[in-house]
Amino acid sequence: MRFFVVCPGGLEVPLAQELKEIASRPDSKALGAWVIDPTPTSPTGGIGLAAPISAAMALNLHSRIASRVLLQMAQAPYRQEEDLYKLASGLAWEDWFTSKQTLRVDVTAHRSPLKSLNFATLKIKDAIVDRLRDVTGDRPSIDTAFPDVRVQAHLTATQVTIYLDTSGEALFKRGWRDEKGDAPLKENLAAGILSITGWKPGQTLFDPMCGSGTFLIEAAQMALSIPPGAIRAGMYGDDAKPSRLAYRPLVTSAHGFGFQRLKPFIESAEQKRWVDLKEAALAQMLAKRKQYPTVDSLGISGSDINEKLVSMFRGNWQRAQLPDQPMVRQVDALAAKPPSNPTDGVMLLNPPYGERLVIKGGRGQDRNQAEPSYDEEPENRFEMNLETGRQSAKRSSRDSLKRLQSQEEQDPKFVEFLRQFGQHLKDAFGGWNVFVLTADMALPGQLRIKESKRTPLFNGPLECRLFKFEMHAKRPAANNADME
Repeated sequence: MRFFVVCPGGLEVPLAQELKEIASRPDSKALGAWVIDPTPTSPTGGIGLAAPISAAMALNLHSRIASRVLLQMAQAPYRQEEDLYKLASGLAWEDWFTSKQTLRVDVTAHRSPLKSLNFATLKIKDAIVDRLRDVTGDRPSIDTAFPDVRVQAHLTATQVTIYLDTSGEALFKRGWRDEKGDAPLKENLAAGILSITGWKPGQTLFDPMCGSGTFLIEAAQMALSIPPGAIRAGMYGDDAKPSRLAYRPLVTSAHGFGFQRLKPFIESAEQKRWVDLKEAALAQMLAKRKQYPTVDSLGISGSDINEKLVSMFRGNWQRAQLPDQPMVRQVDALAAKPPSNPTDGVMLLNPPYGERLVIKGGRGQDRNQAEPSYDEEPENRFEMNLETGRQSAKRSSRDSLKRLQSQEEQDPKFVEFLRQFGQHLKDAFGGWNVFVLTADMALPGQLRIKESKRTPLFNGPLECRLFKFEMHAKRPAANNADME
C-alpha cells in the first residue's frame, strides 16, 4: 500500500528520520517490509512510503511529527471534473466503509487547470455516494464537522490522487491538552522543533516562557517513550480520557483514529496486530520509567509569568500520564535561572510573538487573534504544496507581521523587554544553546544577539523562523559588546 504522511511545512527532514525510526522498530518490522521515499530537498508537506496496510496503525500511534496519515486509493491523469467522477466511482468504497457511516471529502490542488475546487470536491463526493447507493441500495450522509470517514484528493496540473484518511482527527490532538481556542503551538510542530534542536532525553531542557507546557510535555513523553497516540489508542483505559474542552466527540479511546472505523482494520487479524503494537509500546514505556523514575531525573523544567498558564501546564502534565508534578515556577522570564546550573543545556521557547506585552504588575502572555486557532487545520490545504494556498499563507503572515511589528514599534516597553531578555541570556545562560520560534524576523536584532542558524517553519499558515543562539561565557565587563 502507498501512504502519504502529512506534516507541517518545514518538518519534512525530521519526519523522514522519524519514519525510519518507526519502521526499524521490531513490532513495525513484524508487519512487513517498509520502503520510505527519499527525503525531499524542498518543502513537500509530507513524506511518501510503501508499506503493509497495518503500517497505518503504527504510524498513527508513534508519529509525533505527522499531521495525518493518508492511504492512497488511486492515482490517474485527468483533464476535467468528469474524470474525477469516473476515477472515484470506480473504487470499491464498499470494501472500506458502509453507507451507514458519515463522510467528508476535501480537495487540495497545485497548478490545477480546474476553475473550482468546490465543484471538484462535489464531483468526488457524488461519485462515492453514487457508488455506495448502487452497491448497497443506501447512501452515506455528509458530515463536515464530525465525519466517520474522511476522503482527500490532491490535484496537480495533470494528475489526481485520492486518499483515505486513516487518522480521523489531526494527530496533533494528543488528548491531554485542556484548553480550547487560540493555542499557537501545535504538539506535532513542537515535536518537530525538538528534533531540529538536537535535544536528547537526559539533556537539560528549559523553557522560560512555557505557557501551557507544549514543548516540555512533548519532550517528557519522548524521554519516557510514551507514544503520542497513547491516549487516543486507549492504552491507559479509564485512567486517561481526552479533555472534554479541547477535543471533538470522536476523539475518544473507542474512536481515536480514523482507521478504527474502516472495515479492513476491524478484521481479527488487524485487531491482533493493533493489540501487539500497543503491548510493545507499553513494555517500552515501563522500561523507560525505570530509567527516569522521577521528574528531576528527566532534567525538563520551565517557568512562566502567568499563574493561570502555570496551573494549566500542571493539569496538562498529569493528563499526559507523566510522573508526579512538572518542575515549573511562576516567575518573570527576566528572573529565570538555569536549572542545576548546567553548562550545555538547551533552552527552547515560543514567546508571545508579534504582540505587545501587557504590563500590569507583570508581563501578560495572552495570545492575540492574528495567531492560528488550535482547533483549525489551515495546514491541511497548505501542506500538500497547494501553490495558491502557499501564496495566500505567506501574504497573510506578512500582513499580520507588518501590522504587529508596527504595534511593537509604538510600544517601547516591549522593545525594552526584548533588550533586557537578550542581556539576561548573555549573563545567566553561558554555554547554552537557545532556540526561539517566532514570526518576528527581526528578533535577533531586538535581542542584540547574532543567531547561528535560522530554520524556516510554518505554524499553520503563519511563516516563522526557529532561531538558534549559541550563548558563550560572559566576557569581562570591559570587553562586552552589544552584539555577540
